Amino acid sequence: MQRVVQVERTEIASVLWSFAYFFSVLCAYYILRPLRDEMGVTVGPDGLKWLFAIVFLVMLAAVPLFGWVVSNFARRRIVPVIYGFFILNLVLFWVVFKAGVHGAIVAGTFFVWVSVFNLFVVSLFWSLMSDLWRNDQAKRLYGFIAAGGTAGAFAGPLITQSLVRVIGPNNLLIVSGLFLAAAVIAALALRKLFAGLSGAGDEEPVGRRGLLEGARAVWRSPYLFQIALWILLGNFVGTFFYLEQARIVGEAAMDRTSRVELFARVDLAVSVLTILVQVFLAARVMQNFGVGISAAVLPASAALGLVALAISPTLAVVVSVLAVERTVAFALANPAMKVLYTLVDPEEKYKAQNFNDTVVFRGGDAASAWFLNGFRAVGLGFGSIVVVTLPAALAWLWLSFSLGRQHAERSASDSSSPKP
Repeated sequence: MQRVVQVERTEIASVLWSFAYFFSVLCAYYILRPLRDEMGVTVGPDGLKWLFAIVFLVMLAAVPLFGWVVSNFARRRIVPVIYGFFILNLVLFWVVFKAGVHGAIVAGTFFVWVSVFNLFVVSLFWSLMSDLWRNDQAKRLYGFIAAGGTAGAFAGPLITQSLVRVIGPNNLLIVSGLFLAAAVIAALALRKLFAGLSGAGDEEPVGRRGLLEGARAVWRSPYLFQIALWILLGNFVGTFFYLEQARIVGEAAMDRTSRVELFARVDLAVSVLTILVQVFLAARVMQNFGVGISAAVLPASAALGLVALAISPTLAVVVSVLAVERTVAFALANPAMKVLYTLVDPEEKYKAQNFNDTVVFRGGDAASAWFLNGFRAVGLGFGSIVVVTLPAALAWLWLSFSLGRQHAERSASDSSSPKP
């Protein structure tokens, strides 16, 4: 391990459990993702804008419930309670699909649920990481820990592509549920290990019991508020690419299974590229160039992707742009953004981070879908929409540097006690 990551001997067990936890979470999600994307194509671009809005409304209802769980349950019980709820949901969807219930309503419901599920399980993972690892450890280790998720993102599409014709799409839900159960086991083992080493307060709930404390924290803190803006701008640009993918794939003559296989192959390619960058480059970039530069690579690549897509709006180009953007996001930008939360208090690590990762993220999706479809409705062509989107990418780039400077200032004045 020390050949690829700067890990201390006392950190090895915790790093490996963190790796296994993220592997299991993203494997569970990426088994479901091609099924969700296929159902998104079934709904179509016009239906997707409504689904994004519904996802946002569901997030608004779910975040206060998440805050209630965080405020009322011991920290070590948060993951089992929330992940157990999602496992039960998977079983219920499996029963519905096995009963032969299909159609646009069912497809839309599953699309919404997976979109909510994805953000909550991943956000909770990173909340636990920022709760356990301190800032200097995060910059050294988050790249390798994130590679665990990428390995899961690699395994998930591979499992889907290998089993979809053998056991059918419906039974993949049970496979996903088993990996989510494995994530619970890894999270419990990790929390127990840190409690034994550092006396972490895993028996205590987090913060006050207000349902909207996460939203209030983001509004009060310029630091957290800029993170929220970074997410919104990123989603505006990313939603443009996603809608173009849905439109171009929808116009191609493909059946359901072929579309699932296409999305699985793209996810598989992204996973291979991402894990190489995470293992060999991510920590070095964050340590040598800082968090701001690591985050800025994503908006820079997105701006170049907009230009490429404006020149040649084809399936090959949009798939390539999405593959590059996702690779940069998973390998560099996302771990860098998560390092930002290591320098906030415990309540902000759970509630404010979850608010940004769920409501702000999906709110950006919903608003972006409506704006972009509205541009088309008033007669703006593809090239004009690219021109409108490019300034958002440049503002996104500026925010990356601003957050990097603020993080450096906080890091210089950080006086938190070290953890093993």
